Amino acid sequence: MIRRSLILILVNFLVLSCANKTPLINGVSFVASQHAVSQENINPIIALNANHASIMPFGFIQDLHHPKINFNTDRQWFGETRDGAKQYIDLLHQNNIQVMLKPQIWVWRGEFTGLIEMKTEEDWKQFEENYSAFILDFATLAEETQCALFCIGTELELFIKNRPEYWNQLIADIRKVYSGKITYAANWDEYKRTPFWKSLDYIGVDAYFPISESRTPTFEESLDKWKDWKVELKGISDHNQKKILFTEYGYRSVDYGGKEPWMSDRSMSRVNLVAQSNMYKALYESVWGEDWFAGGYIWKWFIDDSKVGGYDNPMFTPQNKPVEKMISEYYLNYQ
Repeated sequence: MIRRSLILILVNFLVLSCANKTPLINGVSFVASQHAVSQENINPIIALNANHASIMPFGFIQDLHHPKINFNTDRQWFGETRDGAKQYIDLLHQNNIQVMLKPQIWVWRGEFTGLIEMKTEEDWKQFEENYSAFILDFATLAEETQCALFCIGTELELFIKNRPEYWNQLIADIRKVYSGKITYAANWDEYKRTPFWKSLDYIGVDAYFPISESRTPTFEESLDKWKDWKVELKGISDHNQKKILFTEYGYRSVDYGGKEPWMSDRSMSRVNLVAQSNMYKALYESVWGEDWFAGGYIWKWFIDDSKVGGYDNPMFTPQNKPVEKMISEYYLNYQ
């Protein structure tokens, strides 16, 4: 009788522990397309065992010092607009895939958004007005569609550094129109200086941390380097009492892909599928089970699955590469 009672207590404890555990965000960054999304485009995400997707509409500026943001125009791809984002969100939700709406700025010629900086006070005010219109429009959409998460900006360090009061007010304005959880996507070398984490729900990090200078980083080598980054990430999480969310993460299937993982330079073209798999495995083994970690979104996942990626592709997407099966297995294990 005593033994049976102890077994029942243990079973109840395990059931309650599982019930109280928050599922990890196992996500993909769903790249906007010219076209509407169909069920055929969603099925590969389901097969990956992903439970989240980030949807990324875009606003465009001419250069790093230009105050005008163009968005929701006829010249944009469908998926980059409000209507397109809504169509994507609705179909993902129909498939029980949660969404982080993550509107982003694109600077002409792909210049780094972290360097956006106005030259005059007048231009700063105009840029702030335009950014608020852009972000609040999509925050309203996030509320209308009941998105689980909303990202208020991506890699905008100089904008935040120069205009801290604006960002505090923007966060308050977003809270007025959106009732879900919010984050900001800080670059891997920026997030330690982001000043407003305590006002958000997650510490968002675009996790392109340098891992190795080897042509083909081994799993053990990559795992060892993650020890240092984990100490840093946990320290920021503990200080702010917020979990870390990888708003973007991933590695290219290319030689030296761990040296500067953020690089999308097409001159790096020597395919290395083993390196990609080793680095993904080390990342999952390092952080996916940590209690300060909320999950992340793979960079990046394209709509036309059958036409992208593959064994001869040196870019970020894991689609149709050996690493895809590994990701599916880890995502299944960390539901």
